[in-house]
Amino acid sequence: MSEGSLKKTAITFVVGAALGAAAGFALGIFVYPYIFLADIVAADRVDDKASRKVVANGVFVHANPKDPIHYGKGKVTVYQDLVHLDPDFEVGPGPKYHVYLVPEKNVIPSTNVARTMFVDLGRLKAFKGSQNYPVPAGVDLARYESVVIWCEQFGVLISPAALKFQ
Repeated sequence: MSEGSLKKTAITFVVGAALGAAAGFALGIFVYPYIFLADIVAADRVDDKASRKVVANGVFVHANPKDPIHYGKGKVTVYQDLVHLDPDFEVGPGPKYHVYLVPEKNVIPSTNVARTMFVDLGRLKAFKGSQNYPVPAGVDLARYESVVIWCEQFGVLISPAALKFQ
């Protein structure tokens, strides 16, 4: 084998290995939620529901109907110290989804949620079912007009719910 042929083979191997590793990583990011998390259904309950005051309600919507992957549906109930995703809640699976309180009323895909003064309530526990997220002390809920499911990894709006205050 000539030196030029050996060099060409080595370069081809390195480029192929790099492309294969990148493709495997990308595939893993998108496939992982479907394989391991899609069947998980959360079933959090609201303790002392009768004694809690409902502050607002909302309904998650499909923010971009042209995007079949990023969708959401179901209701959200906001109490004085708790955001509760109702049992009918569901979003399309994906990586690193978080629940945010956002000061904007009409959050759409072009809204720069990352630049708003949002409150991160935590990582989404499951793609379906009821879930509780405590509201940090000192947060004035009247300033936050939406609950949003946001993909932190890719900076993508998954589903917003505009709140109707009681």
